[in-house]
Amino acid sequence: MDWPGVILAALAASGVLALAFGQARTGWLYAAVPLNLLSALMLGHALARIGPEKLAAKPQLFFMQSGGLALAFVIPALWLTQLRDGAPRQRTVIDSLAFLAAYLVMGFVFWLRA
Repeated sequence: MDWPGVILAALAASGVLALAFGQARTGWLYAAVPLNLLSALMLGHALARIGPEKLAAKPQLFFMQSGGLALAFVIPALWLTQLRDGAPRQRTVIDSLAFLAAYLVMGFVFWLRA
């Protein structure tokens, strides 16, 4: 498994979310990095299971895996919680796009390191 890639992917995702959410506060970043580390660890594990040979032959898998995690798990969970809390739809859409971008950036980091 690409451990430096996991750390870099978590940092990159945290940066994307900080920009999207306008959160430059240190406390928020201290929470965001370990939480994104868990997601980057799962993505790194999934990519390691696919294997370097297959990833070299099909580099789109980096983005299919990372975007797929966001589209299949993160964004539906986000919508369920924000619908429950009565959040404005515009904010939910923006948050969804931010998470999709963050996960695609994680995939991009792993792709760069391959």
